[in-house]
Amino acid sequence: MYIAHIREKDGKIQTVKEHLIEVKEGCEQLGGKIGASHLAGLAGWLHDLGKNTTAFKNYIQLAVAAANDEAGGKAPKRGSVDHSTAGGRLIYHRYHKKSTKNTHKMAAEWIANCIISHHQGLRDFIDPGKTSPFLKRVEEKKEADIEQGYEQANAVFFEQHTEAELDAYFAKAAAELEQLVAVMQQYKLPRITCSLLIKYIFSCLIDADRTNSRQFEEEEAAEPAEDHGPFFKRSYEALMNKLDEMDEAEDADHPINRLRREMSLQCDAFALRPSGIYTLSIPTGGGKTLASLRYALKHAIETGKQRIIYIVPYTTIIEQNAQEIRDILQEQDMILEHHSNVIEEPDPPEKVEEADAYEVRRKKIKLARDTWDRPIIFTTMVQFLNTFYAKGTRNVRRLHQLSNAVIIFDEVQSVPIKCISLFNAALNFLHAFGRSSLLLCTATQPALEGVKHRLHLKEDAEIIGNLDEVGRSFKRVEVVDRTTPSGWKAEELADFVLSRMEEVDSTLVILNTKPAVRKLFAELEERQRPGDCDARLFHLSTNMCAAHRKDVLKELKEALASDGKERVICVSTQLIEAGVNISFECVVRSLAGLDSIAQAAGRCNRHGKDAIRSVYIIKSADEVLTHLKEISIGAEQAQRILNEMKEDPKLYGGDLLSKAAMQAYFSYYYGLIKDDMQYHVQKLDQNIFELLQQNKNYAAGYKGKHGKLPELVSFSALATAEQYFEVISNMARTVLVPYNEEARELILDLNGDLKGGELGILLRKLQPYVVNIYEHEFRKLDKNGNIQPLLHGEVLALSETAYSKRFGVETNGDGEFSSAII
Repeated sequence: MYIAHIREKDGKIQTVKEHLIEVKEGCEQLGGKIGASHLAGLAGWLHDLGKNTTAFKNYIQLAVAAANDEAGGKAPKRGSVDHSTAGGRLIYHRYHKKSTKNTHKMAAEWIANCIISHHQGLRDFIDPGKTSPFLKRVEEKKEADIEQGYEQANAVFFEQHTEAELDAYFAKAAAELEQLVAVMQQYKLPRITCSLLIKYIFSCLIDADRTNSRQFEEEEAAEPAEDHGPFFKRSYEALMNKLDEMDEAEDADHPINRLRREMSLQCDAFALRPSGIYTLSIPTGGGKTLASLRYALKHAIETGKQRIIYIVPYTTIIEQNAQEIRDILQEQDMILEHHSNVIEEPDPPEKVEEADAYEVRRKKIKLARDTWDRPIIFTTMVQFLNTFYAKGTRNVRRLHQLSNAVIIFDEVQSVPIKCISLFNAALNFLHAFGRSSLLLCTATQPALEGVKHRLHLKEDAEIIGNLDEVGRSFKRVEVVDRTTPSGWKAEELADFVLSRMEEVDSTLVILNTKPAVRKLFAELEERQRPGDCDARLFHLSTNMCAAHRKDVLKELKEALASDGKERVICVSTQLIEAGVNISFECVVRSLAGLDSIAQAAGRCNRHGKDAIRSVYIIKSADEVLTHLKEISIGAEQAQRILNEMKEDPKLYGGDLLSKAAMQAYFSYYYGLIKDDMQYHVQKLDQNIFELLQQNKNYAAGYKGKHGKLPELVSFSALATAEQYFEVISNMARTVLVPYNEEARELILDLNGDLKGGELGILLRKLQPYVVNIYEHEFRKLDKNGNIQPLLHGEVLALSETAYSKRFGVETNGDGEFSSAII
């Protein structure tokens, strides 16, 4: 009897045969969602084949004995017995080397790579060093102990299963691959799709393996996939009751609310359409959250989708939208948030009798976040892209959960430019193979179907049938061009803002850089002393931690809701543009991309309380955009649209924010950045898209070094692509800031005696008190003695004098934290 696992609490053994068959069954279930049950199943069936050896049996028994201190001996080094190579080698030698069919070779390569990689992450077929890490594992590793273990593992397996049984199973896997390739050809999908199929199979293996191991350790029976249909039906009814209440409100007949109701009805009707990639271009403030939920719930009910997943750009939008939906649906545990600000574990209970229930719930929440096993998920664009492209096994584990789902992308224009081709490839994959429906929600659709590696939108993809008419009916602002060639300094801009405040009670100014925001805010403060500015001033930027920004936004909303009793000026970076439900009587926006201008316009007269309000476009002379390429190019192309409309005021229907103007803008913009969309890695001088596509350069290098190409069908550099993938390139340092009393106490706790598990909880509680600062700012703060290293330098904290309630991080260390007020 060969051992896969030994249960810690009672020493019970799970045999290798039991584990392999159970993981195989789990993989079949998950892989079946895209027609790859045997491809995934074979990976599961052979993934731990190498445990069928005397060497591994001795290793695991020694490890358990050392843990229990039975023998008093030293525990063997973790991973010292290779048990993941054997299954991959068996597949490769039996079905790759002996086959002439490319589909059989591909099937063998895909399955073998998943097996040999299931503890660390997928291997390159060809790497930057012009070698094949994949072949080294499955073919070249011939040390005597490995060979002996490999032969023993094979012999044990074929004592339990016949060769004909395995061959028949592989034939079914190869037939599945042929069908998957046919689907690729049908949808005209690029070769990168093969890499995504490998990742999907890998996802099935990782989740099935870890789930089975956990179920054995915790004595849990395998559970069938839960049917969330009844929950979706209850949720749809709850949503309709909420919409009925809104229809009976006093302001239900306001033109804006009638339009919101009409667009919501269109979403309901559109939900009967087949699965596909669609757009929902509801104007800013048009009730997008509830309209998209209405579509998602009804479509999930009609098509049998397993879950609804909201992908949003910022955690603040998640918290706002998730709470709104929780309040309506009233089933808290069915809605999961997964983002950096989530604190997984609440404070433990004081009563001993409640501890077990607390521990069970804590584990369930953590597991749900690892696996996305809830009917409604809220997560970020970073988490979504990481699931496909980030390194390791934790992210990819949940990839299979994106199949047979309704996936709603909120503010989709925020996809980082370098990730556009990878994003499009992921969505095309989920539609063609995952049978998912994908909804791109934004008032400023980014025309992803028009780029080189395009998004395959359905014909007549837009849900709102009368979009131009809706745009005209929804018009709440007039965009006024006040740009000048040289731009306005802070003094001139302050003059302009105060002149606008003679006519309104609230003004929002959005600038592109933090120094420009700070300079204007300081100038307006100066004007308060002689009484030139009688408005209350608010400042927002990413120099403030999330908790700080949240508090300022709360105060700001309260001031705006005072019906003119408080006059307000807010000066902010673009962080206020997306997902913040706030409305000003006047907005001033520094020249940027047309999509940013449209988002800024959505903060003006948001609910149509007034007839028409003005949004002014200006140029700030205090902004330095040299290192902000995307903003700089966006501003240039928006200026191009403005200049065209000066020459012909009727162009684009005479509306800068029209669908036609937005399409023209993105056409110009993407034309200038088309080479940046494939995620270029400067260190490698390679694009990640190409590494996962055909990997031509490394293949050519391999041929030059070895005189011929490797005997492989797959060349992709999966591990290298994952190693360099990062959704947001963070060149900044992360520091903890002493924003309030809770933050100060938590930072002090980091220097205390921490027990097992406490550090993770503490760091999660500190997430709202984090700020990212650039290297030159960090050096200045450090030089002035304002950086405090904690946990042996692993965590950095800011001194109190370097953080203020006016601006957040103060690089000069003149924060005066305790006395500063907003």
